Amino acid sequence: MPVENPSTEKKIATITLGGVADADAAVAAAKAAFPAWAATDPLDRIATLERLIEVYKTRAEDMAQAISREMGAPIALAKTAQVGSGAGHLKNTIRTAKAFVFERPLGDHAPGDMIIHDPVGVCALITPWNWPMNQVMLKVAPALAAGCTVVLKPSELSPLSAILLAEMIDAAGFPSGVFNLVNGDGAGVGTILSSHPDIDVVSFTGSTRAGILISKAAADTVKTVSLELGGKSPNLVFDDCDVDKAVRMGAAFCFNNTGQSCNAATRMLVQRSVYDQAVEIAAAKADATKVDLPSNSGNHIGPLVSEAQFDKVQSMIQTGIDEGARLVAGGVGRPEGMNRGWFVKPTVFADATADMTIIREEIFGPVLALMPFDSEEEAIALANDTPYGLAAYIQTGDKERARRVAARLRAGMIQVNGASRAAGSPFGGYKQSGVGREGGFWGIEEFLEIKTISGIV
Repeated sequence: MPVENPSTEKKIATITLGGVADADAAVAAAKAAFPAWAATDPLDRIATLERLIEVYKTRAEDMAQAISREMGAPIALAKTAQVGSGAGHLKNTIRTAKAFVFERPLGDHAPGDMIIHDPVGVCALITPWNWPMNQVMLKVAPALAAGCTVVLKPSELSPLSAILLAEMIDAAGFPSGVFNLVNGDGAGVGTILSSHPDIDVVSFTGSTRAGILISKAAADTVKTVSLELGGKSPNLVFDDCDVDKAVRMGAAFCFNNTGQSCNAATRMLVQRSVYDQAVEIAAAKADATKVDLPSNSGNHIGPLVSEAQFDKVQSMIQTGIDEGARLVAGGVGRPEGMNRGWFVKPTVFADATADMTIIREEIFGPVLALMPFDSEEEAIALANDTPYGLAAYIQTGDKERARRVAARLRAGMIQVNGASRAAGSPFGGYKQSGVGREGGFWGIEEFLEIKTISGIV
Protein backbone atom coordinates (compact mmCIF):
# COMPACT_ATOMS: atom_id res chain seq x y z
CA MET A 1 0.00 0.00 0.00
CA PRO A 2 1.42 3.44 -0.88
CA VAL A 3 1.92 6.04 1.83
CA GLU A 4 1.13 9.44 0.35
CA ASN A 5 2.11 12.97 1.29
CA PRO A 6 -1.28 14.72 1.54
CA SER A 7 0.16 18.08 0.49
CA THR A 8 1.55 16.76 -2.81
CA GLU A 9 -0.58 13.63 -3.40
CA LYS A 10 2.69 11.82 -4.18
CA LYS A 11 3.85 8.47 -2.83
CA ILE A 12 6.61 8.78 -0.22
CA ALA A 13 6.80 5.16 0.95
CA THR A 14 5.22 1.74 0.59
CA ILE A 15 4.06 -0.56 3.37
CA THR A 16 2.85 -4.14 3.25
CA LEU A 17 -0.56 -4.72 4.76
CA GLY A 18 -0.46 -7.64 7.17
CA GLY A 19 -2.82 -10.58 7.16
CA VAL A 20 -3.83 -13.41 9.44
CA ALA A 21 -0.39 -15.01 9.53
CA ASP A 22 1.31 -11.71 10.42
CA ALA A 23 -1.15 -10.92 13.18
CA ASP A 24 -0.92 -14.45 14.57
CA ALA A 25 2.87 -14.29 14.60
CA ALA A 26 2.87 -10.96 16.45
CA VAL A 27 0.34 -12.18 19.02
CA ALA A 28 2.32 -15.41 19.53
CA ALA A 29 5.51 -13.44 20.12
CA ALA A 30 3.77 -11.17 22.62
CA LYS A 31 2.19 -14.14 24.40
CA ALA A 32 5.55 -15.91 24.68
CA ALA A 33 7.22 -12.79 26.08
CA PHE A 34 4.47 -11.97 28.57
CA PRO A 35 5.33 -14.19 31.57
CA ALA A 36 8.89 -12.89 31.88
CA TRP A 37 7.96 -9.26 31.26
CA ALA A 38 5.04 -9.41 33.69
CA ALA A 39 7.36 -10.84 36.37
CA THR A 40 9.90 -8.05 35.88
CA ASP A 41 10.26 -5.64 38.78
CA PRO A 42 8.26 -2.48 37.96
CA LEU A 43 11.38 -0.39 38.57
CA ASP A 44 13.22 -2.36 35.87
CA ARG A 45 10.37 -1.76 33.43
CA ILE A 46 10.52 1.93 34.29
CA ALA A 47 14.27 1.97 33.68
CA THR A 48 13.71 0.57 30.19
CA LEU A 49 11.13 3.29 29.51
CA GLU A 50 13.65 5.87 30.71
CA ARG A 51 16.12 4.57 28.13
CA LEU A 52 13.38 4.88 25.52
CA ILE A 53 12.81 8.54 26.27
CA GLU A 54 16.51 9.26 25.78
CA VAL A 55 16.42 7.53 22.40
CA TYR A 56 13.20 9.40 21.53
CA LYS A 57 14.94 12.71 22.17
CA THR A 58 17.77 11.86 19.77
CA ARG A 59 15.29 10.97 17.02
CA ALA A 60 12.91 13.90 17.58
CA GLU A 61 13.75 15.60 14.27
CA ASP A 62 13.26 12.34 12.35
CA MET A 63 9.92 11.84 14.07
CA ALA A 64 8.75 15.37 13.27
CA GLN A 65 9.65 14.98 9.60
CA ALA A 66 7.88 11.61 9.40
CA ILE A 67 4.67 12.93 10.96
CA SER A 68 4.66 16.06 8.84
CA ARG A 69 5.13 14.11 5.62
CA GLU A 70 2.68 11.28 6.32
CA MET A 71 -0.32 13.20 7.71
CA GLY A 72 0.33 16.83 6.78
CA ALA A 73 1.02 18.54 10.10
CA PRO A 74 2.93 21.81 9.58
CA ILE A 75 6.53 21.19 10.54
CA ALA A 76 6.39 23.67 13.43
CA LEU A 77 3.36 21.85 14.89
CA ALA A 78 5.00 18.49 14.24
CA LYS A 79 8.16 19.48 16.12
CA THR A 80 6.30 20.93 19.10
CA ALA A 81 2.86 19.49 19.76
CA GLN A 82 2.99 16.29 17.71
CA VAL A 83 6.41 15.03 18.80
CA GLY A 84 6.16 16.80 22.14
CA SER A 85 2.94 15.07 23.10
CA GLY A 86 4.59 11.68 22.67
CA ALA A 87 7.50 12.69 24.86
CA GLY A 88 5.15 14.23 27.41
CA HIS A 89 3.04 11.09 27.74
CA LEU A 90 6.15 8.94 28.09
CA LYS A 91 7.54 11.20 30.82
CA ASN A 92 4.23 11.27 32.64
CA THR A 93 3.87 7.48 32.45
CA ILE A 94 7.30 7.08 34.00
CA ARG A 95 6.44 9.54 36.79
CA THR A 96 3.09 7.87 37.42
CA ALA A 97 4.52 4.34 37.36
CA LYS A 98 7.11 5.27 39.99
CA ALA A 99 4.29 6.33 42.32
CA PHE A 100 1.90 3.50 41.44
CA VAL A 101 1.21 1.04 44.29
CA PHE A 102 0.91 -2.37 42.65
CA GLU A 103 0.31 -4.16 45.98
CA ARG A 104 -1.54 -2.79 49.01
CA PRO A 105 -3.71 -3.92 51.93
CA LEU A 106 -7.46 -3.77 51.44
CA GLY A 107 -7.77 -1.58 54.53
CA ASP A 108 -7.31 -1.35 58.28
CA HIS A 109 -10.43 -3.46 58.78
CA ALA A 110 -8.88 -6.38 56.82
CA PRO A 111 -5.14 -6.58 57.50
CA GLY A 112 -4.91 -10.08 56.02
CA ASP A 113 -6.37 -9.11 52.65
CA MET A 114 -4.15 -7.81 49.87
CA ILE A 115 -5.04 -6.06 46.63
CA ILE A 116 -2.70 -6.95 43.78
CA HIS A 117 -2.61 -5.16 40.44
CA ASP A 118 -1.54 -7.69 37.82
CA PRO A 119 -0.79 -6.93 34.16
CA VAL A 120 -3.76 -8.04 32.04
CA GLY A 121 -1.76 -9.83 29.35
CA VAL A 122 -1.35 -9.27 25.62
CA CYS A 123 -2.73 -5.95 24.39
CA ALA A 124 -3.83 -4.96 20.89
CA LEU A 125 -3.28 -1.22 20.45
CA ILE A 126 -5.04 0.27 17.42
CA THR A 127 -4.19 3.92 16.80
CA PRO A 128 -5.32 6.73 14.44
CA TRP A 129 -3.50 9.03 12.07
CA ASN A 130 -4.39 12.49 13.37
CA TRP A 131 -2.02 12.68 16.38
CA PRO A 132 0.22 9.67 15.74
CA MET A 133 2.67 9.78 18.65
CA ASN A 134 0.17 11.29 21.05
CA GLN A 135 -2.13 8.29 20.65
CA VAL A 136 0.55 5.63 20.27
CA MET A 137 2.41 6.70 23.40
CA LEU A 138 -0.80 7.05 25.44
CA LYS A 139 -1.22 3.31 24.90
CA VAL A 140 2.25 1.81 24.48
CA ALA A 141 3.93 3.47 27.47
CA PRO A 142 1.34 2.60 30.16
CA ALA A 143 0.82 -0.92 28.79
CA LEU A 144 4.55 -1.64 29.01
CA ALA A 145 4.82 0.03 32.42
CA ALA A 146 1.98 -2.17 33.68
CA GLY A 147 3.85 -5.29 32.60
CA CYS A 148 1.82 -6.11 29.50
CA THR A 149 3.17 -7.06 26.10
CA VAL A 150 1.72 -5.34 23.06
CA VAL A 151 0.85 -5.59 19.39
CA LEU A 152 0.56 -2.16 17.82
CA LYS A 153 -1.46 -1.59 14.66
CA PRO A 154 -0.97 2.04 13.63
CA SER A 155 -3.14 3.71 11.03
CA GLU A 156 -2.17 2.68 7.54
CA LEU A 157 -2.26 6.41 6.67
CA SER A 158 0.48 7.30 9.18
CA PRO A 159 2.68 4.23 9.60
CA LEU A 160 6.09 5.86 9.25
CA SER A 161 6.12 7.40 12.73
CA ALA A 162 5.17 4.06 14.30
CA ILE A 163 7.89 2.23 12.38
CA LEU A 164 10.34 4.83 13.67
CA LEU A 165 9.13 4.21 17.22
CA ALA A 166 9.71 0.47 16.72
CA GLU A 167 13.34 1.26 15.89
CA MET A 168 13.58 3.34 19.07
CA ILE A 169 12.10 0.58 21.23
CA ASP A 170 14.62 -1.85 19.80
CA ALA A 171 17.44 0.60 20.52
CA ALA A 172 16.21 1.06 24.10
CA GLY A 173 16.71 -2.64 24.77
CA PHE A 174 13.22 -3.97 25.35
CA PRO A 175 13.19 -7.78 25.40
CA SER A 176 12.22 -9.54 22.19
CA GLY A 177 8.46 -9.98 21.81
CA VAL A 178 7.45 -7.34 24.34
CA PHE A 179 6.61 -4.86 21.58
CA ASN A 180 5.35 -5.92 18.16
CA LEU A 181 4.10 -3.89 15.20
CA VAL A 182 1.88 -5.08 12.37
CA ASN A 183 0.82 -2.73 9.60
CA GLY A 184 -2.63 -3.23 8.18
CA ASP A 185 -6.07 -1.73 7.79
CA GLY A 186 -8.99 -1.88 10.20
CA ALA A 187 -10.99 -4.41 8.23
CA GLY A 188 -7.97 -6.71 8.08
CA VAL A 189 -5.49 -6.67 10.94
CA GLY A 190 -7.74 -4.57 13.18
CA THR A 191 -10.54 -7.13 13.05
CA ILE A 192 -8.14 -10.05 13.46
CA LEU A 193 -6.63 -8.56 16.60
CA SER A 194 -10.00 -7.54 18.04
CA SER A 195 -11.35 -11.08 17.82
CA HIS A 196 -8.11 -12.95 18.55
CA PRO A 197 -8.46 -15.43 21.44
CA ASP A 198 -4.94 -14.66 22.74
CA ILE A 199 -5.52 -10.91 22.96
CA ASP A 200 -6.61 -9.85 26.45
CA VAL A 201 -7.15 -6.11 25.92
CA VAL A 202 -8.06 -4.02 22.88
CA SER A 203 -7.32 -0.32 23.22
CA PHE A 204 -8.65 1.63 20.25
CA THR A 205 -8.73 5.29 19.28
CA GLY A 206 -10.72 6.34 16.23
CA SER A 207 -14.23 6.79 14.96
CA THR A 208 -17.32 5.77 16.90
CA ARG A 209 -18.38 3.61 13.96
CA ALA A 210 -15.13 1.63 14.09
CA GLY A 211 -15.29 1.43 17.88
CA ILE A 212 -18.70 -0.24 17.69
CA LEU A 213 -17.37 -2.81 15.22
CA ILE A 214 -14.36 -3.53 17.43
CA SER A 215 -16.60 -4.02 20.47
CA LYS A 216 -18.70 -6.52 18.55
CA ALA A 217 -15.63 -8.37 17.27
CA ALA A 218 -14.20 -8.59 20.80
CA ALA A 219 -17.42 -9.75 22.45
CA ASP A 220 -17.10 -13.46 21.66
CA THR A 221 -13.81 -13.73 23.54
CA VAL A 222 -14.94 -11.50 26.46
CA LYS A 223 -11.86 -9.30 26.43
CA THR A 224 -11.43 -5.83 27.90
CA VAL A 225 -12.13 -3.10 25.35
CA SER A 226 -11.06 0.51 25.89
CA LEU A 227 -12.35 3.07 23.38
CA GLU A 228 -11.48 6.72 22.76
CA LEU A 229 -13.87 7.76 20.02
CA GLY A 230 -15.43 10.77 18.35
CA GLY A 231 -16.56 14.12 19.65
CA LYS A 232 -18.69 17.14 18.85
CA SER A 233 -17.49 19.35 21.67
CA PRO A 234 -19.38 22.52 22.62
CA ASN A 235 -17.72 25.81 23.50
CA LEU A 236 -20.07 27.91 25.66
CA VAL A 237 -19.36 31.65 25.36
CA PHE A 238 -21.19 33.77 27.95
CA ASP A 239 -21.45 37.55 27.65
CA ASP A 240 -19.49 38.14 30.88
CA CYS A 241 -16.20 36.85 29.41
CA ASP A 242 -13.63 38.57 27.22
CA VAL A 243 -15.61 37.80 24.07
CA ASP A 244 -12.95 38.83 21.58
CA LYS A 245 -10.29 36.65 23.20
CA ALA A 246 -12.62 33.72 23.82
CA VAL A 247 -13.91 33.57 20.25
CA ARG A 248 -10.51 34.04 18.63
CA MET A 249 -8.97 31.32 20.81
CA GLY A 250 -11.95 29.05 20.29
CA ALA A 251 -11.81 29.37 16.52
CA ALA A 252 -8.04 28.84 16.50
CA PHE A 253 -8.45 25.71 18.59
CA CYS A 254 -11.09 24.40 16.19
CA PHE A 255 -8.82 24.98 13.18
CA ASN A 256 -5.64 23.60 14.84
CA ASN A 257 -4.24 20.46 13.18
CA THR A 258 -6.63 21.32 10.31
CA GLY A 259 -9.55 20.47 12.59
CA GLN A 260 -8.45 16.83 12.86
CA SER A 261 -8.73 16.49 16.63
CA CYS A 262 -11.41 14.49 18.44
CA ASN A 263 -11.68 17.09 21.22
CA ALA A 264 -11.88 20.10 18.89
CA ALA A 265 -14.43 22.72 19.98
CA THR A 266 -16.51 22.62 16.81
CA ARG A 267 -19.85 23.88 18.23
CA MET A 268 -19.63 27.45 19.53
CA LEU A 269 -22.70 28.35 21.58
CA VAL A 270 -22.83 32.10 22.19
CA GLN A 271 -25.07 34.21 24.43
CA ARG A 272 -27.38 36.20 22.18
CA SER A 273 -26.31 39.63 23.50
CA VAL A 274 -22.80 39.10 22.03
CA TYR A 275 -23.70 36.66 19.26
CA ASP A 276 -23.35 39.02 16.28
CA GLN A 277 -20.01 40.19 17.63
CA ALA A 278 -18.84 36.59 17.99
CA VAL A 279 -19.85 35.74 14.43
CA GLU A 280 -17.77 38.63 13.08
CA ILE A 281 -14.75 37.68 15.19
CA ALA A 282 -14.91 33.99 14.21
CA ALA A 283 -15.25 34.85 10.51
CA ALA A 284 -12.29 37.23 10.72
CA LYS A 285 -10.20 34.56 12.45
CA ALA A 286 -11.01 32.06 9.71
CA ASP A 287 -10.12 34.55 7.00
CA ALA A 288 -6.84 35.31 8.76
CA THR A 289 -5.88 31.63 9.19
CA LYS A 290 -3.19 30.84 6.67
CA VAL A 291 -3.16 27.56 4.75
CA ASP A 292 0.23 26.49 3.49
CA LEU A 293 2.52 23.56 2.76
CA PRO A 294 3.49 21.55 5.86
CA SER A 295 7.16 21.83 4.95
CA ASN A 296 7.07 25.62 5.22
CA SER A 297 7.88 27.23 8.55
CA GLY A 298 5.42 29.54 10.24
CA ASN A 299 2.03 29.49 11.88
CA HIS A 300 -0.47 27.96 9.46
CA ILE A 301 -2.58 24.87 8.92
CA GLY A 302 -1.77 22.13 6.44
CA PRO A 303 -3.88 19.72 4.40
CA LEU A 304 -6.33 17.08 5.50
CA VAL A 305 -4.82 13.62 5.69
CA SER A 306 -6.29 12.03 2.54
CA GLU A 307 -8.57 12.35 -0.45
CA ALA A 308 -11.29 10.47 1.41
CA GLN A 309 -11.13 12.93 4.29
CA PHE A 310 -11.10 15.86 1.86
CA ASP A 311 -14.21 14.54 0.11
CA LYS A 312 -15.99 14.04 3.44
CA VAL A 313 -15.25 17.56 4.68
CA GLN A 314 -16.25 19.11 1.34
CA SER A 315 -19.51 17.18 1.49
CA MET A 316 -20.20 18.32 5.05
CA ILE A 317 -19.57 21.98 4.13
CA GLN A 318 -21.96 21.68 1.20
CA THR A 319 -24.51 20.01 3.46
CA GLY A 320 -24.27 22.93 5.88
CA ILE A 321 -25.05 25.32 3.03
CA ASP A 322 -27.88 23.15 1.71
CA GLU A 323 -29.50 22.82 5.14
CA GLY A 324 -29.61 26.60 5.58
CA ALA A 325 -26.72 27.53 7.85
CA ARG A 326 -25.28 30.98 7.05
CA LEU A 327 -21.79 30.67 5.56
CA VAL A 328 -19.67 33.59 6.85
CA ALA A 329 -16.15 32.36 6.01
CA GLY A 330 -14.54 29.70 3.84
CA GLY A 331 -16.71 27.26 1.93
CA VAL A 332 -16.24 24.45 -0.55
CA GLY A 333 -13.16 24.05 -2.71
CA ARG A 334 -9.46 24.47 -2.11
CA PRO A 335 -7.99 27.79 -0.93
CA GLU A 336 -7.10 30.22 -3.71
CA GLY A 337 -3.90 29.34 -5.52
CA MET A 338 -3.88 25.67 -4.45
CA ASN A 339 -4.74 23.04 -7.04
CA ARG A 340 -2.93 20.04 -5.53
CA GLY A 341 -3.04 18.50 -2.08
CA TRP A 342 -5.97 18.00 0.27
CA PHE A 343 -6.16 21.60 1.45
CA VAL A 344 -9.46 23.11 2.62
CA LYS A 345 -10.64 26.57 3.56
CA PRO A 346 -11.12 27.33 7.27
CA THR A 347 -14.90 27.60 7.36
CA VAL A 348 -17.40 29.22 9.71
CA PHE A 349 -21.17 28.81 9.74
CA ALA A 350 -23.54 31.03 11.72
CA ASP A 351 -27.18 30.50 12.67
CA ALA A 352 -26.87 26.73 12.83
CA THR A 353 -29.71 24.82 14.45
CA ALA A 354 -29.66 21.73 16.66
CA ASP A 355 -31.00 19.44 13.93
CA MET A 356 -28.39 20.34 11.28
CA THR A 357 -25.83 17.77 10.17
CA ILE A 358 -22.92 20.14 10.88
CA ILE A 359 -24.10 20.30 14.51
CA ARG A 360 -24.93 16.60 14.93
CA GLU A 361 -22.02 14.86 13.19
CA GLU A 362 -18.26 14.99 13.62
CA ILE A 363 -16.69 16.66 10.58
CA PHE A 364 -12.97 16.31 11.41
CA GLY A 365 -11.96 19.36 9.44
CA PRO A 366 -11.53 23.10 10.11
CA VAL A 367 -15.25 23.82 10.23
CA LEU A 368 -16.85 25.83 13.06
CA ALA A 369 -20.61 26.23 13.59
CA LEU A 370 -22.12 28.96 15.79
CA MET A 371 -25.50 28.93 17.54
CA PRO A 372 -27.05 31.57 19.85
CA PHE A 373 -28.58 30.93 23.27
CA ASP A 374 -30.52 33.14 25.69
CA SER A 375 -30.12 31.56 29.12
CA GLU A 376 -27.69 29.43 31.07
CA GLU A 377 -30.27 26.65 31.13
CA GLU A 378 -30.60 26.73 27.35
CA ALA A 379 -26.83 26.70 26.89
CA ILE A 380 -26.51 23.55 28.99
CA ALA A 381 -29.35 21.86 27.14
CA LEU A 382 -27.82 22.66 23.73
CA ALA A 383 -24.37 21.54 24.86
CA ASN A 384 -25.68 18.19 26.07
CA ASP A 385 -27.86 17.63 23.00
CA THR A 386 -25.38 15.32 21.29
CA PRO A 387 -24.61 11.60 21.17
CA TYR A 388 -21.03 12.49 22.09
CA GLY A 389 -19.50 13.57 25.37
CA LEU A 390 -15.75 13.89 25.00
CA ALA A 391 -14.98 17.50 25.94
CA ALA A 392 -16.67 20.83 26.63
CA TYR A 393 -15.38 24.36 27.04
CA ILE A 394 -16.76 27.23 29.11
CA GLN A 395 -15.94 30.93 28.71
CA THR A 396 -17.24 33.11 31.55
CA GLY A 397 -16.07 35.74 34.03
CA ASP A 398 -18.26 34.26 36.78
CA LYS A 399 -16.54 31.45 38.72
CA GLU A 400 -19.78 30.29 40.30
CA ARG A 401 -21.40 30.03 36.87
CA ALA A 402 -18.42 28.05 35.63
CA ARG A 403 -18.85 25.58 38.51
CA ARG A 404 -22.61 25.29 37.98
CA VAL A 405 -22.36 24.73 34.26
CA ALA A 406 -19.39 22.35 34.48
CA ALA A 407 -21.27 20.20 36.98
CA ARG A 408 -24.14 19.70 34.53
CA LEU A 409 -22.26 19.16 31.28
CA ARG A 410 -22.20 15.53 30.21
CA ALA A 411 -18.59 15.35 29.03
CA GLY A 412 -15.44 13.73 30.29
CA MET A 413 -13.23 16.81 30.10
CA ILE A 414 -14.26 20.40 30.90
CA GLN A 415 -11.91 23.34 30.37
CA VAL A 416 -12.74 26.82 31.62
CA ASN A 417 -11.46 30.07 30.09
CA GLY A 418 -8.73 28.43 28.05
CA ALA A 419 -7.13 26.53 30.91
CA SER A 420 -4.98 23.66 29.67
CA ARG A 421 -5.21 20.11 30.94
CA ALA A 422 -2.44 19.17 33.37
CA ALA A 423 -0.09 16.26 32.71
CA GLY A 424 -1.65 13.06 34.00
CA SER A 425 -5.21 14.31 33.62
CA PRO A 426 -7.48 11.48 32.38
CA PHE A 427 -8.46 11.70 28.70
CA GLY A 428 -11.79 10.25 27.63
CA GLY A 429 -15.49 10.90 27.46
CA TYR A 430 -19.12 10.02 28.10
CA LYS A 431 -21.71 8.39 25.84
CA GLN A 432 -20.56 7.55 22.30
CA SER A 433 -17.21 9.24 22.87
CA GLY A 434 -15.88 6.05 24.38
CA VAL A 435 -15.25 3.76 27.32
CA GLY A 436 -12.32 4.11 29.72
CA ARG A 437 -9.65 6.75 30.24
CA GLU A 438 -6.08 7.32 29.06
CA GLY A 439 -3.29 9.17 30.84
CA GLY A 440 -1.96 9.25 34.39
CA PHE A 441 -2.96 6.59 36.92
CA TRP A 442 -6.12 5.87 34.93
CA GLY A 443 -4.06 5.03 31.86
CA ILE A 444 -2.00 2.43 33.70
CA GLU A 445 -5.09 0.96 35.37
CA GLU A 446 -6.55 0.25 31.92
CA PHE A 447 -3.88 -2.47 31.54
CA LEU A 448 -4.16 -4.04 35.00
CA GLU A 449 -6.36 -6.71 36.54
CA ILE A 450 -7.28 -6.52 40.23
CA LYS A 451 -6.59 -9.64 42.29
CA THR A 452 -7.59 -10.07 45.95
CA ILE A 453 -5.66 -12.41 48.21
CA SER A 454 -7.00 -13.22 51.65
CA GLY A 455 -5.14 -14.73 54.59
CA ILE A 456 -1.48 -14.39 53.53
CA VAL A 457 -0.45 -11.48 55.76
